[in-house]
Amino acid sequence: MSLSPTARVTLGLGFTQIVGWGTTYLMPSVLGRHIQDDLNVSSELVFAGITVMFGVGALCSPRIGRIVDRTGARWLMTAGSLVYALALAALAMSQGPISYLACWAVLGVASSLALSTPSSIAIVQVAGPRARRAIAMLTIIGGLASTVFWPLTGVLDSAIGWRQTLFAYAALHLLACAPIHLLVLPRRPPVHPPSPGATAAASGMAPAELSRAYLLLSISLSFGAFVFTGAQVHMIEILRGLGHAPAAALLLASLIGPAQISIRLFEMLFGHRYSIMRSAVLGSAMLPVGIGLALIAGDGFAVALVFIVAYGISNGLKAVQRATLPLALFGRAQFGAYMGRLSLPQGIVSAVAPPAMAAVMSQLGTPVALWVTFAAAMISLGAMILLARLGRMIR
Repeated sequence: MSLSPTARVTLGLGFTQIVGWGTTYLMPSVLGRHIQDDLNVSSELVFAGITVMFGVGALCSPRIGRIVDRTGARWLMTAGSLVYALALAALAMSQGPISYLACWAVLGVASSLALSTPSSIAIVQVAGPRARRAIAMLTIIGGLASTVFWPLTGVLDSAIGWRQTLFAYAALHLLACAPIHLLVLPRRPPVHPPSPGATAAASGMAPAELSRAYLLLSISLSFGAFVFTGAQVHMIEILRGLGHAPAAALLLASLIGPAQISIRLFEMLFGHRYSIMRSAVLGSAMLPVGIGLALIAGDGFAVALVFIVAYGISNGLKAVQRATLPLALFGRAQFGAYMGRLSLPQGIVSAVAPPAMAAVMSQLGTPVALWVTFAAAMISLGAMILLARLGRMIR
């Protein structure tokens, strides 16, 4: 039985997103110690590569979004895979901090061409009215990146070393991801009948209301991104700072992934039964509730479990809503342009958040770090509530 175009694109992009995240953002967690020793650099500099990647990708995203609107994602995402291959091969040959960080800058260009923003735009262009469900499915598949690549990277590192592992990952982008992008994505964005709900919502807003909606969505997603990218990489240390033993902290942190995937699966199966705005407010509210409980009694295992599940649910919903909310608010015609514009502040925040959280934790301790994340989560929730009031008719 042949797959539909939407299913084929979702599965193909799901694979390339797993590879994209697994060979970049998740890679230093496993290879970082050997890179640090071999290049004689600090651990902070090793992980600064991720900050550089996010920052460069954020600066490129607005223009990429506009281009994908006009031409589709096929050629840009194929080019992105080629740039990934070149950057990872160069990273495997890096000899010091300058060449190391320069390679991460090129990975930032590659990520803007072939990672989350263009993949979301491509899914919307292909799936049309069924975009919400397709995006949820794509995030479910992409959520498996750490499950696949942390153990795979560990095995390859032990067998062939970090440099050869990066050469292997360069080959994976060149020989697998580039052909997938070339084969599964259409030459031009397909034309769909207008979606009555989304089109009416977008065209029914006055320009001033659209500008306000964009500002509120950008604030909500950016402050949410601060919490998610800033806290997740330090979650084990946060839990230990709350008083949990290392084994318990690791167990609790490992439950974030299942919570994210579970809510994304629920969204895929039942999302058509409720408003996207209602889901967005609920997801935003879960975050400060969970963090607030951790601040009150986070040293208890049961409370910490609720905190982790709430965090995972909120993060899982936000991953879906980063694409579905702009689609519902602004329509398909300029979806890529809005996605690119929204990616700029989110990418900058994602670049700054991990080192900022590390500095707060080391200088002021875990409770203060949690208060900072709680404040950011409350701002995100407040902006989302105002956005829901502005777009109350949106499904």
